[in-house]
Amino acid sequence: MKRNIIVLQIATLNRPIRQDLGYGPIETVVYNIDKGLYQLGYRSIVACSGDSRIVGEQYTTIEKSFSEYWSKNTRVQQNNMNRHLLMSLQRAKKGDIDIIHMHDAVMMEYVFKGVIKSPIPIVMTLHVPAEDKGPFRRWNESLLASSAAYFVPISEYQRKQHHGLVNAQDVIHHGIDVDKYPFKSHFSKQDYLFSIGRITRDKGQDKAIEVAKKTGCRLILAGNIQNKTKDRAFFRKLKKSIDLLTNANQPFEGGDYYEKVMKPILDSDKQIIYIGEINSARKKLWYQHARATLFPIQWGEPFGLVLIESMACGTPVVAFRKGSVPEIILHGKTGFVVDSVDDMVEAVKACRMIDPADCRRHVKKNFSLASMAGKYSRLYQRLVAERTSCQKISL
Repeated sequence: MKRNIIVLQIATLNRPIRQDLGYGPIETVVYNIDKGLYQLGYRSIVACSGDSRIVGEQYTTIEKSFSEYWSKNTRVQQNNMNRHLLMSLQRAKKGDIDIIHMHDAVMMEYVFKGVIKSPIPIVMTLHVPAEDKGPFRRWNESLLASSAAYFVPISEYQRKQHHGLVNAQDVIHHGIDVDKYPFKSHFSKQDYLFSIGRITRDKGQDKAIEVAKKTGCRLILAGNIQNKTKDRAFFRKLKKSIDLLTNANQPFEGGDYYEKVMKPILDSDKQIIYIGEINSARKKLWYQHARATLFPIQWGEPFGLVLIESMACGTPVVAFRKGSVPEIILHGKTGFVVDSVDDMVEAVKACRMIDPADCRRHVKKNFSLASMAGKYSRLYQRLVAERTSCQKISL
């Protein structure tokens, strides 16, 4: 590392920043970046809620996260958001921070005017897709190439979506701590399919059920149901095809989750089983023992953490050819990229041909914590060097 750069991440507030989350994709990325930077020797500071548990240095702005990943924008939440941003920016102005790293489009919009004038480079990871009238499009009409805001797409697919965005940087794929994901070979796999994600039409759980019925395989569905009218309506319809609803995240006595919780579910005679939202440690076990993970998305997802989490456990993924899927899965090597339900059915039958070790190696090589943190490190170093050079010229 060329210089001891100090990075301040301004975290999202929907859920705390910690490693044991169930659903919390952006929060998981914030945690992973912090851990990766810390392991590289950076002084990594995360402005976040008090119920967070980060690896680097925690800077608490509000006492508790919102808990719900999506809810109505109440006055209390607005006040907390304002307090969080104000305290974060005050911390950045103390003079020791080299880089501000943001993740929330709404927060970025809050500080939009300040972004343009900021003497501190601001890196913004583009977690959300581009929209015709979205905030990034609006900013692009005002941002100059000389502004201090730098945008990082998380996939080539997303980079193309944001074509023309001022100060768009090279793609940095998400990374995970592969060693924290348990690995299973062919011989210890169970004969079930796994699908995890927010319960919503975009994630295609109805398609996963269709595949399970056509293959005759058992299907384990996991994921949270947000308090959105369309999502709840989708789940009500989905329930008609579900044979068993159970809570696989409830407390239990003893330390063997597989024997006490998973095995009784898998020993049942039910085919389509919904197990609710499960935390990080438990979802890894469901990945680990599955024959394959289904990813039948119905939209162009910028990056699917599910893909790399499953492959890290040695479990191939069968996914529709949408969004970033083709650049994450090696077709025929770590899973299958398909175009229809019928194709997915055939791919499920072929999953036994996939070597679990190839899945894990692929993630370790391309989507590790070290790989992601290293790319952000190089970006930070370049931005700080450019800023230093500009300051010398102005003198």
